Amino acid sequence: MTESGDHSYASTTTLLEGLRSGRWSSVELVEHFQARVMKHNPTLNAIILDRFDQALEQARQADERRSNGEDLPLLGLPMTIKESIDVAGLPATSGMPEHASRIPERDAPLVRSLKEAGAIIFGKTNLPYGCNDWQANSPIYGTTNNPWDLTRTPGGSTGGGAAALAAGLTPLEIGSDIGGSVRVPASFSGVYGHRQSETLVPQSGHFPGHALPNRAVVLNIMGPLARSADDLELALEMIAGPEEGESTAWKVELPASRHERLADFRVAVFPDLDWLPVSNDVREARDRVVTALLDAGATVAEASPDGFGDLREYHKLYCRMLRSVTSLDLDLDAREELLELAATRGDQFDETVEDAINGTPADFIIWHGQREGYRGAFRTFFERFDVLLSPITLTTAFKHIPSEKAGLDDYLRMFAVDDREVPYDYQVVYPGLSTLCGQPSTAFPAGISSDGLPVGLQAIGPYLEDRTPIRFAALLAREIGGFQAPPNYA
Repeated sequence: MTESGDHSYASTTTLLEGLRSGRWSSVELVEHFQARVMKHNPTLNAIILDRFDQALEQARQADERRSNGEDLPLLGLPMTIKESIDVAGLPATSGMPEHASRIPERDAPLVRSLKEAGAIIFGKTNLPYGCNDWQANSPIYGTTNNPWDLTRTPGGSTGGGAAALAAGLTPLEIGSDIGGSVRVPASFSGVYGHRQSETLVPQSGHFPGHALPNRAVVLNIMGPLARSADDLELALEMIAGPEEGESTAWKVELPASRHERLADFRVAVFPDLDWLPVSNDVREARDRVVTALLDAGATVAEASPDGFGDLREYHKLYCRMLRSVTSLDLDLDAREELLELAATRGDQFDETVEDAINGTPADFIIWHGQREGYRGAFRTFFERFDVLLSPITLTTAFKHIPSEKAGLDDYLRMFAVDDREVPYDYQVVYPGLSTLCGQPSTAFPAGISSDGLPVGLQAIGPYLEDRTPIRFAALLAREIGGFQAPPNYA
């Protein structure tokens, strides 16, 4: 078993073209990525469960199907998936020791879609306890390291998937995102990630969460990470579709991107917030992107949707709804501990913890109504603009931080942004800019920092027009460059 060819950093599209033309077989691809995982994963700890024996058998079957003239969109393509997403017969514990024995008997709907398209899932990737950190430091599986610097986090919670992509251990990954968990690791690891429009892909089959559809649970999505924007679009086409029980009349027909030339895009740049610092590296990356857009002929202006103000009230609503959803499975003692921590921290958003923990069903309905007001503001905003450009992270990838209390670390830490300190959970502010309203958002590489780390930004697009921010990121890569392989892995 040896690494061969240029498969490690080939795009998903290229790998599929090679399979269709017969330049390589599915077995060759699985064996290649198996060798790659054996070589690099011991120092990264990105892929924490593998099933190469079954994957090789599925690859042989895929090659036989191709030899018989059969074709499917992903037939024979090896790929990985976040540990928290249900794949029948594989653990889906979300890194929580108290759920270490959880092995789902059925696939999540999006997993079924991938398998029906011919994909071969050869492994699952690491994450933090309960998907609740911007690191991948599970008590069950250990810590994932960033291939750009092993002393740093690859981001979270889909940190294992982002690290595996950056190191060339997999061509495609599916993660989940409620607080930046696809887009933050994409930024920290130098890859692409897409948080799709909230209702575009079935949300069931994720843990924590629900095996069956639950319309009351909002904000969380499961979406793709890849090394190119084009691969994001391909993956999204495979997993987009109705939730279980809706397929009789519910069909997906995504509109094309609003534009095919960067010069035609109307780009809003989200204004700086005086209460929320971003690092010089992130700010300089944004400025480089703005310069590239202007040079390409795009229309660029600083703007935000009406009523968003300094984002404080918007963020409070997001926190209320986020913490309502993420605290669903907490027992009484854990809820009391969370309330006590929030009450003693003295932060401007701590009131939202009590609102979420002690809120009534009527409160939740009221918050949904307020959310719809902001969604309306976004609709009006995207009549004037095509994408909204903003940071997705406050800094580049930070050094590993040991957990003090799994599930509660957000309330116990401060976080350095150059020469200022902010509460650790302020890292959720820019991810929440799109999450609260269910807007699609594409995280993309925006260069390398002064200390040699990837920097990423996000492009937020109009609801259910996911191709627009994805295409924007693809076109922008022609001007500023896209994915770069980390040293020692190319």
